Amino acid sequence: MQREQSFSPAPPPPGWKIYRQLKVAGKSHSFASMVVAALPSTRVVIVLSIVFSLLAAAVSVPWINSSFIISATAGVPAAITTSKTSIITSNASFSDKEQPAVLPPPASPPPPAIIPFSCPAANQTKSTICGAIPSIQLPEKSLLSPPPLPSSCPDYFRWIHEDLKPWRRTGITKEMVERAGRTANFRLVILGGRAFVQRLRPSFQTRDVFTLWGLVQLLRRYPGRVPDLDLMFDTVDYPVVKAADYRGRNASAPPPPLFRYCSDDSSLDVVFPDWSFWGWPEINIKPWEKLKEELKEANEKIKWTDREPYAYWKGNPAVAATRRDLLRCNVSQSQDWNARLYAQDWQSETHKGFNESNLASQCIHRYKIYIEGSAWSVSEKYILACNSMALIVKPQYYDFFTRGLMPVQHYWPVRQDEKCRSIKFAVDWANSHKRKAQAIGNEASDFIHEKLKMDYVYDYMFHLLNEYAKLLKFKPTKPRRTIELCAETMACSAQNLTKQFMMDSMVKSPHASPPCSLSPPFSPMELRVHQRRKANSIEQVEIWEQRAWESQSSNN
Repeated sequence: MQREQSFSPAPPPPGWKIYRQLKVAGKSHSFASMVVAALPSTRVVIVLSIVFSLLAAAVSVPWINSSFIISATAGVPAAITTSKTSIITSNASFSDKEQPAVLPPPASPPPPAIIPFSCPAANQTKSTICGAIPSIQLPEKSLLSPPPLPSSCPDYFRWIHEDLKPWRRTGITKEMVERAGRTANFRLVILGGRAFVQRLRPSFQTRDVFTLWGLVQLLRRYPGRVPDLDLMFDTVDYPVVKAADYRGRNASAPPPPLFRYCSDDSSLDVVFPDWSFWGWPEINIKPWEKLKEELKEANEKIKWTDREPYAYWKGNPAVAATRRDLLRCNVSQSQDWNARLYAQDWQSETHKGFNESNLASQCIHRYKIYIEGSAWSVSEKYILACNSMALIVKPQYYDFFTRGLMPVQHYWPVRQDEKCRSIKFAVDWANSHKRKAQAIGNEASDFIHEKLKMDYVYDYMFHLLNEYAKLLKFKPTKPRRTIELCAETMACSAQNLTKQFMMDSMVKSPHASPPCSLSPPFSPMELRVHQRRKANSIEQVEIWEQRAWESQSSNN
């Protein structure tokens, strides 16, 4: 019987140690491990040597794309390809040892959620038209792109704190709210994001309708975020809550909180955005967002230097003595005050189809005059949006945004008592200082187009109502004889321009971003500085005027 030969195992090939390490690490099913198992040991060395040679050559060629290396070495043990690829990337782009993490591209934003709107069937009762508030699911934000922080509100929002200051100490009781109903046109109650209105007195034209329409749109824009509240709203122009009646020994009770479109320094009425932001069908003024774009396009059609070098005004002089006095400044055979003034007959214009009252077509003069009517006028925002330098006849009233305007920066102040001479000086000065005059016009126009967007109009409403609701010392409840308002109850029954303007201004989706961030109240020092700066600017203009008049008189 032949004796078995003694067998001494040959020394392991160079690649064997790597193979065992990979196997221990759970990589034995890779392509390389199958090659090692299938080939004789001597061939393993050759295969791995070729792989290492290819990778070493690739390292020395920086322009080879790393994805090509990865695809070329598919099937090679992961530990090898990972380490070599990281070296290649490092040599090509980075000096540090670690390669930065590669984030996936940001996902495209999902389409906005659409708020359902459909007009009710013929047999549906009024009490069921609004139905339940739809549950609107806002789009989820990607973890890689967190929602942005809210931007700061324009500075004029800070006047909200001043308007509500009379009730900071006492709060607002239900009795105070009901006292405000003595002159109010409607009472609005918001409960659980739903609007209920009690009509108290008829309003002029559709002021109340479009004011309430705007409030309904606010609830659609920020569903479930407007708190419960109870307020009275007066749609008449002039304020009625006189501060003197509620100060010192004369104060028998805290003032009633009454909302309206304007106020003045001697009144405590709370200012709120006016109805025309959603449209004024009686005189064919379109919703603000659409009209603002038309005004912007009109600004670009005629260069400022090519515009008529006069001051322009067109309006209804019948509503105020100060407007009738303005008409004396019109050009005549004996005198030219640098003004071109036109009386607007709205009744005649209605029959003509508003062919001569297109606001966008009136941006053809370098200078435009704003003058109040029976109180403040909605025309101010249209005048300021034209890029023309606005000549503002000294106003008594303010609305919610005009306290953010500064004389000589956003407009040119005109005397109330010497309108004609003041207007003539303003135009003469501006025609001699065209760059400065144009800069004033641009500053005001930028303010209107950027800081008076509908986004900010809604945010102003949101913050004002939120701050007001914080002061209520009672739980709002639905009064008797109220009706619920929603987009369906208002738009579906509307007709003609009223319906068109409602549909044009309807909020169709909840706003994904939060409202702008409301800044804290003015400090007493900030208010004094603001008032002093404004007074100094007006005083400086009056000094220039006086010197010009004296110089002209001495020459004559």
